[in-house]
Amino acid sequence: MGILVTRSSMPSYEEYCEAIKDLWDSHWLTNMGAKHKELQRVLEGYLDVPHVTLYTNGHLALENAIAALNLPKGGEVITTPFTFASTTHAIVRNGLVPVFCDIKEDDYTIDTSKIEALITDQTVAIVPVHVYGNICDVEEIGRIANKYGLKVIYDAAHAFAVKYKGISSACFGDVSMFSFHATKVFNTIEGGCVCFKNDSWVQLLNDQKNFGIHGPDEVAYVGGNAKMNEFQAAMGICNMRHLDEEIAKRKIIVERYRERLGGKEGIILSKIQKNVESNYAYFPVVFDGYKYTRNEVFSRLAEQGIGARKYFYPLTNSFECYRNYPTAGTEKTPAAQHMALRVLTLPLYADLSLEDVDRICDVILG
Repeated sequence: MGILVTRSSMPSYEEYCEAIKDLWDSHWLTNMGAKHKELQRVLEGYLDVPHVTLYTNGHLALENAIAALNLPKGGEVITTPFTFASTTHAIVRNGLVPVFCDIKEDDYTIDTSKIEALITDQTVAIVPVHVYGNICDVEEIGRIANKYGLKVIYDAAHAFAVKYKGISSACFGDVSMFSFHATKVFNTIEGGCVCFKNDSWVQLLNDQKNFGIHGPDEVAYVGGNAKMNEFQAAMGICNMRHLDEEIAKRKIIVERYRERLGGKEGIILSKIQKNVESNYAYFPVVFDGYKYTRNEVFSRLAEQGIGARKYFYPLTNSFECYRNYPTAGTEKTPAAQHMALRVLTLPLYADLSLEDVDRICDVILG
């Protein structure tokens, strides 16, 4: 049997059925019902934030988070190309211009030493990305943002349950977005949320995701539709009960990978960040000077029925839809391009056996 690059964590069939059973009594399937409200309360407590707004997916959560800041159209937003397409798309779909900053090669996050050189009188915000569960240099980003009066929107899709110096990753910047896609450490099948402190945004974000409807006779805002439904919320409620156990299982798997692959010439593993409580979301490996190239390792694994992912490749600043943007082009972000051509994320999920981890490592080292 093949090994997938990821597999969704799920509660037992019986637990989920019990969680959704009362929906057949209420017939309340969407529009912020009891499950939605319960999950919101659970997440606010777990993430230690005043406000959580739930969405049907992480992309719409990020789009709405950026929109809530009411940034001037045409403003420049400094971000990273080493990310999923959603990050850059959310910026552009808000009428803003992405300015691509290079990354650090040791943890793949935005290189804060290069941000200030990219700031112009058109710069309005920074959208950094926590990558593979690695946390950005939040302190330096905060210093730069305060110095230049910029907003900070964190794409924290990979960083659910991560803490830095004991502080939840949800607490940094003006707003943080999490993805609850089926492939993530915590999932609601599809889904996402934004976390924030500003009390005035509660109504605004609810307006954005629910057509701006305030009541049966009042529509106060030109909003869209991005509401999480009750089945998604129920899955989230169930999965939260098992989250710590799932992360603990992932840690064991990551430790075996590090034991088998660490210290091998030409194989570079992501550094373990100081003061960070990890969620073990992904296991990236960079093949640089190894006896096999990244693509050769990818093919060797595929031949054995083992899935891996060239994640992130290609860079978003090489996408056809962004080629005419003034700061596009991979030559302007050489470190990100270097990593994109060499990185491979290996299979990682809570139910992956150590025997399968050894099998994967044997193929890579063979």
